[in-house]
This record gives sequence, C-alpha cells and structure tokens, in this order.
Amino acid sequence: MFAELRDRVVLVTGGASGIGAGIVDAFLAEGATVVSADLSLPDGLSPARDDEWTVRLDVGDERAVEQALDAVTAAVGLIDVVVTAAGTSTMGFATETTSADWDRNLDVNAKGSFLVARGVARRLLDAGRTGRIVFISSQAGKNGYRGMTAYVASKHAVLGVTKTMAVELAPHGITVNAICPGIIETPMKHRERIEGGAIRGMTAEEVAAEDRSQVPLGRTGTTQDVAGVALFLASDLASYMTGQGLNVTGGMTMH
Repeated sequence: MFAELRDRVVLVTGGASGIGAGIVDAFLAEGATVVSADLSLPDGLSPARDDEWTVRLDVGDERAVEQALDAVTAAVGLIDVVVTAAGTSTMGFATETTSADWDRNLDVNAKGSFLVARGVARRLLDAGRTGRIVFISSQAGKNGYRGMTAYVASKHAVLGVTKTMAVELAPHGITVNAICPGIIETPMKHRERIEGGAIRGMTAEEVAAEDRSQVPLGRTGTTQDVAGVALFLASDLASYMTGQGLNVTGGMTMH
C-alpha cells in the first residue's frame, strides 16, 4: 500500500509488545527495515526476523540512547522514520501520587521520547536528509483522567515537544507528528484496568465495560488501528502534515 516505505529504516521504541509491536509488524509488512528497541530485549543490536533488528534500550538513559542510535546507524543505516512507542503508566489519584511515580512516567514517556527523537533528528540534520518523527502520545495528552496524574502530565508533555520540534525541523523537511490513541487493547491496558479498578472500588471487567460504553464507535481499539495511522504519517501522503496530534480514539476525543 505504501510502496515508498520499502527499504526505509524505521526505529520503533517499545517494539516488543503492545502498540509498539503492532507498529513493527505493520512496517515490516510494507517492506521497511525495522529496528525494534525495547528494555525487555537482549543486550546489543541483533538481526531477528527478515528485515527486523532488535536492540535493548532504556529510552530514559541518554547515554544508552546515543549508543543505540550509533549502533543502528553503523549496522543498518541512517534512520528515516522513528516511532516512539515506549511507554509506562502508574495509577493513583493526584493526592497520592509519589515523586517516584511522577519521575517514572516523565522519564519514560516524555524524556525518553524526546531523547530518541532528538538523536534521530540530529543525525538526519548532519546527513542533510529528510525524515519522519512520530510520537505516540495519548488521548490523555488532551484530556484529564482520574487516577492517572503523572501519566496524563507526561503525555501532555509529548504533545508540547511534538509542536516545538515540528516548528524547528520544518525548514529541513523533517515532519514531526503525534498519534493520540484512546483505549487500545494491550497488556498495559489490562494492568491499568486491574490497578485503576482497585483504587476506584471496581473490578477490571467493570472498568472494561465502562471503557466500551464511552466509545462512540462501540468498541475499544486494536494495535492495528494505531499502526495504520503510523504508516500514514510516515508515508508521502502525510508530507504536508506536521505538528499534529491525531486522535485514534473511536470518537472519545474530538479535538
């Protein structure tokens, strides 16, 4: 479908599970060379499936990010597209949110996304190449949600970085956009239902039913729903789009 993505080098952080894994599969299906980066992967950069490489990466560690980007560039090639899907969340009302919870969310979701995008942008600028940066934010980057103070703050920060980098990199032909997923069925969402339900006096099943009831389209999302938008933003069809936060929420968020 997106022939221009064939043979492009794509880095996906958080690529071992959830939304990130869905995005890895989508780009591989389009013929891209994909590097999946995740904290759960073995050390070092290694070939995996056809056209896929894996690298262990803690996105919140600046030195580790730079080392990983250097290794990818040397072994695979200059990164044309980066999708920052690595993320974490903690549950807790604002009055009960700890400094550790705050730091964890901001370090991974906000700083981690920024460090990876900054590193890719620097290398594109040095090479005089255009490229695509796609942040994974959340509808929590546009709304407030009870019991998710630190997570919501981190995802709002991602949208701020998106807009600023878009302005700064536009003269160089590098587009910067964000995807704001809604309720997507992933292992992290399942954990959030258990933990979030516990602080609200609800079961995970009751939270899941509440989730579905809030979506105008009548269902929660899949990782493929998000991956399709990532492909679009990386393609030539989105060449005149930058600084945007695209909702993939089934209608829950409409701004």
